[in-house]
Amino acid sequence: MQRHPLLVLAIAAATIVAACSSVGAPSVPAPTLAAALDGRTFLSTDLQGAVLVPGSRVSLTFTDGGLQASAGCNSMGGTYTIDGDRLTTTQQSMTQMACEEPRMQQDEWLTRFLGGATITLAGDTLTMAEGTVRLTLMDQEVATPDQPIEGTRWVVDGIVSGESVSSGSVSSVPAGVTATIRIADGRVDVEAGCNTGGGTVEMTADTLTFGPIAMTKMGCEPGAMAVEGAVIRVLAGAVGYTIQADVLTLDAGDTGLMLRATP
Repeated sequence: MQRHPLLVLAIAAATIVAACSSVGAPSVPAPTLAAALDGRTFLSTDLQGAVLVPGSRVSLTFTDGGLQASAGCNSMGGTYTIDGDRLTTTQQSMTQMACEEPRMQQDEWLTRFLGGATITLAGDTLTMAEGTVRLTLMDQEVATPDQPIEGTRWVVDGIVSGESVSSGSVSSVPAGVTATIRIADGRVDVEAGCNTGGGTVEMTADTLTFGPIAMTKMGCEPGAMAVEGAVIRVLAGAVGYTIQADVLTLDAGDTGLMLRATP
């Protein structure tokens, strides 16, 4: 497992055209589009003219002049401005998680797509188009409500390290290694990548406080043991958490976990 620093990219400007994108909801005029987008995350619901990797989706988050985008593997982000009807992105960055080649290629496709797509917002529906490709996204709060932290099986997607989770580098979980947690009735069950175990956990609105985690003592290959070490480091004491749709982030200060809800 390797940790990779953020890679700075430059993504060209995109044009925003105000037009209706859904029946019954007027499109937002260009001068107020930035305000209408701010603080919202949109998830893809339909793609015409191209095909997404099965099980993946496009995510776009607009926050206080910043744009974060993901196509199912890495996250890219930077600042954006809207001048008239034009969206301009600058100093884009991308995490460097290693995923299957189709997902890596999908990251590259999204980078190109964002560089020249038109965009309209009508109600909760965001529509982007470039050439023959048309991408439809819906406000996350409508498309995928936040999953409950209790009773959900959360699978580790990434391991975060750095000065803080918000700005740290993200390492992927090696292929074939699975790490999960499930919280219910004041306990956490842990599948740490190699060994399994559990312990107590207390929960508030934004903090999980883990008691000692009792684990089995098997030895596994180095990749699985590295993941296990990271999981156990995070599940110790008080840990901040946030849930956004089906993604749970655990923040232990200089290390953290990104997990996704699964059936």
